[in-house]
Amino acid sequence: MSDILLHHENGVTTLTFNRLDKKNSITSDMYAFLADALVAAEADPKVRVVMFQGHETIFSAGNDIADFLHRPTSSEDMPVYRFLKAIATFTKPLLASVCGPAVGIGTTMLFHCDLVYAGDNAAFSMPFVNLGLCPEAGSSLLVPQMMGYHRAAEALLLGEPFFAEAAQEVGLVNRILPPTEVNEYARRQAKKLAAKPLASLIETKRLMKGGQQKAVIERILLEGESFGRMLNEPAAKEAFGAFMEKRLPDFSKI
Repeated sequence: MSDILLHHENGVTTLTFNRLDKKNSITSDMYAFLADALVAAEADPKVRVVMFQGHETIFSAGNDIADFLHRPTSSEDMPVYRFLKAIATFTKPLLASVCGPAVGIGTTMLFHCDLVYAGDNAAFSMPFVNLGLCPEAGSSLLVPQMMGYHRAAEALLLGEPFFAEAAQEVGLVNRILPPTEVNEYARRQAKKLAAKPLASLIETKRLMKGGQQKAVIERILLEGESFGRMLNEPAAKEAFGAFMEKRLPDFSKI
């Protein structure tokens, strides 16, 4: 798939967002490809590590709004939910290399990764409230756990960007590097992991997760119910209408 590049080398599967003309925004077809790639990587004993990366100027702008409005989430078998389930239950190490903006799912997917490396130009944001929606990808559970409640409230209620140093401070980012160096550094870390015994990697990750997988999946489904309902309510319609019309939304009467 041209919008997602898939590369296998020495036990590492790399998935690269490759839709720069659309700021690496993610379509339903891209979610389906990512979900299938994760399922295949999980089943393939030759794959020990999966790494996500974007361009040195942008990781992902989140959902492709036009595609999203034409193909809204409606059931658990939709590609986006297949991707979320795959990333939340993936037993092998997951790495991410993030430069530039990481919006919405571009940020929330990182809470499911084991190692995250960021460019000093990285900007993370979860603007769901600003779209008349609610958090997704289990982020209403995972963000407060990692950041603490008040920082999570600032990130999720205001929906404003926070940057690489702040992300490192709360534990979302392992290391900050110049944008031109991040992908290569993450690739070297992935190769280090791939050289280790797979059973040990899987068992260590399982123990660190502490049996939380069930709670995460339950939260993803709970968020999905609210997300689907709110998508048809006035606030979301105003927010998406304003986006398509390139104006500021007006929530004063909603």
